[in-house]
Amino acid sequence: MELILIWTGVIAFGVAMYIIMDGFDLGVGILFPFARHEEWRDVMMDSIAPVWDGNETWLVLGGAGLFGAFPLAYATTLPALYVPLILFLVALVFRGIAFEFRHRAETSGWVWNLSFATGSVVAAFSQGLVLGSFVQGLPIENGQFVGTAMSFLTPFSLFTGVALVVGYALLGATWLVRKTEGELQDWAYGWAKALAVGLLAIIVAVSLWTPLMQAEIAARWFSMPNLVLLAPIPIVTAIVGLALLLALKARRETSPFMLSIGLFLLSYLGLAVSLWPYMVPRAITIWDAAAPPETQKFLLVGVALFLPLVLIYTVIVYRVFRGKVRHGEGYHH
Repeated sequence: MELILIWTGVIAFGVAMYIIMDGFDLGVGILFPFARHEEWRDVMMDSIAPVWDGNETWLVLGGAGLFGAFPLAYATTLPALYVPLILFLVALVFRGIAFEFRHRAETSGWVWNLSFATGSVVAAFSQGLVLGSFVQGLPIENGQFVGTAMSFLTPFSLFTGVALVVGYALLGATWLVRKTEGELQDWAYGWAKALAVGLLAIIVAVSLWTPLMQAEIAARWFSMPNLVLLAPIPIVTAIVGLALLLALKARRETSPFMLSIGLFLLSYLGLAVSLWPYMVPRAITIWDAAAPPETQKFLLVGVALFLPLVLIYTVIVYRVFRGKVRHGEGYHH
């Protein structure tokens, strides 16, 4: 049982790291079309160019970990989510190509601008579709997916798709506040304020919609003594949201980004509380889905060897490329 809990923690950690680290660089891409001129777009892309591919490493940990340690959950959910996952992967390819070609293009820069922005929006929206359909619950009978390829498409999953676009855009805007200066920074502050209000409204809407949709989740949050024990999560979320708005008003440079990450982590915690102990909501628990202990032990050796290396590499890259990014001084120059 301890191995299963360790693997649940490893996958949860990998997914959280991916959401935060790739979230802000997707957010920069989502804001890309709204930049006033090409010099701003150069700075925006240079601010994330050294780190974006490393950020996506965490997606491998989450996906490969789920495949190896919880194969039943992987096999059950994949057929239900083929369409949004394929959209997501294709969108990431378009973003990656844009990173390499945009700075070399002489007359086709607009193509790579469009590729970068569209890839970022579609990748974020697809992730939201996956999240929404997962939380809502998949049509599963006797451990088998019995829906259609479009079963993921519901009003709730469409809403969570938009929610993730807004949330990632907030991470991107607060990242730009931290990494830029002058008129571009002022522009990022304006976006961050609007997006922070939008994301807080979305968090409230999802917090009400989810228990109304699932009686089991409503019972978990609103029955005693859970109502008292879990109250700190929404209370702290409200405090962090207020602190974010105040930090943006005071034109803080670092704390808005950290507080935006805090909102994501608190929402992630709330989601975990709602879904525990299911690996596939209301159908397969983490214990039902787990691989044999021998397999989990073997895979855990690999994680123990390589996870510290990835963490060290991440710290070094962010330290080397810390500080403000200015036009003409970025990664591609």
